[in-house]
Amino acid sequence: MADPILSLNGVSKSFGPIEVLHGVDFELRPGEIHALIGENGAGKSTTMKILGGYIDASDGDIRWQGAPVTFGSSDEAEARGIVMIHQEFNLAEHLGVDQNVFLGREIKRGWRLDHKAMRARTAELLAQLECPVDPSARVSGLSVPAKQMVEIAKALSRDLRVLIMDEPTAVLTERDCEILFRQIDRLRAQGVAILYTSHKLSEVKRICDRVTVLRDGAMVRSAPVSEITEDEMAAAMVGRELSDLYPAKAVPQDEVMLEVEGLSVPGLIETASLTLRRGEVLGIGGLVGAGRTELAEAIAGLRPRGGRVRLMGETLPAGQVKTAMERGLVYLTEDRKSAGLLLDKGLRENLTLPLLDRFGTVLIDRKAEEAALDKAIADFAIRAPERDMPVGNLSGGNQQKLLLAKTLLSDPQVILIDEPTRGIDIGTKQQIYTLISGLAAAGHAIIVISSEMPELIGLASRVLVMHAGRIVGGLEGDDVNEGAIVRLAMGLEETSEEAAA
Repeated sequence: MADPILSLNGVSKSFGPIEVLHGVDFELRPGEIHALIGENGAGKSTTMKILGGYIDASDGDIRWQGAPVTFGSSDEAEARGIVMIHQEFNLAEHLGVDQNVFLGREIKRGWRLDHKAMRARTAELLAQLECPVDPSARVSGLSVPAKQMVEIAKALSRDLRVLIMDEPTAVLTERDCEILFRQIDRLRAQGVAILYTSHKLSEVKRICDRVTVLRDGAMVRSAPVSEITEDEMAAAMVGRELSDLYPAKAVPQDEVMLEVEGLSVPGLIETASLTLRRGEVLGIGGLVGAGRTELAEAIAGLRPRGGRVRLMGETLPAGQVKTAMERGLVYLTEDRKSAGLLLDKGLRENLTLPLLDRFGTVLIDRKAEEAALDKAIADFAIRAPERDMPVGNLSGGNQQKLLLAKTLLSDPQVILIDEPTRGIDIGTKQQIYTLISGLAAAGHAIIVISSEMPELIGLASRVLVMHAGRIVGGLEGDDVNEGAIVRLAMGLEETSEEAAA
């Protein structure tokens, strides 16, 4: 076995009086993929940032090829070949793909930038990733999966010795994941040491050699992947067994809460129709780009649309989000960072912003806001060291729980939830699944859009599948299974439109 190229020895980290890492030991070896897993808030991001030179350790040693080292910055770490792909995109949206790939490391011919060389090299990297993106395209116009591929291309353009990957597949399609896994295997064969974090334990089991589990800032288990099961990983992460990840499904009532007839969005959705009953969890599946999010946004009033949407018997006007919310329909966005939360504001401001008129007119009733936040923290088990901290500093799971609390503050009757557990650890997933089931049991009607088929199968009593902007079929009862969803999502077959009713 090769000696470690990069390691932590008894590393602790404190932010003010709060210690978030407690004596962590961690090793990365050349040609090995080492998974670092744990619940949101367990200390994974802090560990990765210390290894990548983004923050300093408060105590303990960082060692590079066996010798103590101190990184003054991430640039110093990158100079040694240590590169980190962040979970949140670190791209200049107004620049082109090639400009992002070589930002800060531009290729020059004499004193001029060699745009032709950078564009050609970027094209090679994108081809390697099977990503059909123009190297000169502006990043702001790319899809979320394409942006992730650009981040990966940036990393591959470096002289890599250590690659740190923070949830690299969270926004990728299954096809893109397979491409990424092939690149990871290639890097491993070249002797690159890889730190891989993912909440998808099946990925960890499939591609990693070793796994280390963090819980509450401490290392609780480290073992070869061959010697630990997915269930054992999950139990180590949360400190308890997770025998029932999905709660019992609520039984839908007869009352129709939402009717969508012939909904269309130019160039995106073609005459979609569906019904949703009280107490029902209706799943919407399909590949990325099939139109799932656009359908939900159009129903919620976020997009112009044709067709008719009726909420509890009354027609909802198109393009009026506030009206929809006032009448009892809300939408929880898949993009909590850009569209769901104000990352530089505290918990209270984020929670109450959509309903400020409830907390005063000329003057805001801060006491009432704080009481609402107290209830949200208790009801949704939100963990935050300080209530006024920027929500951008919360873990992904706690951000998602805050977004849920914000969305449900208006006590809606119909709830559209887009990717409810993207980038969320398994313990928090269980909490959110229980919450969704409880809402349905209490008589709310819920649509869940998810790219994770086990999630659709585990939560929904009925699943509609989209392909190329159309609802191509519906599945119910025992017919809700992975094979049937995949065939519909890929356009290989269709079922009768009656399944949407």
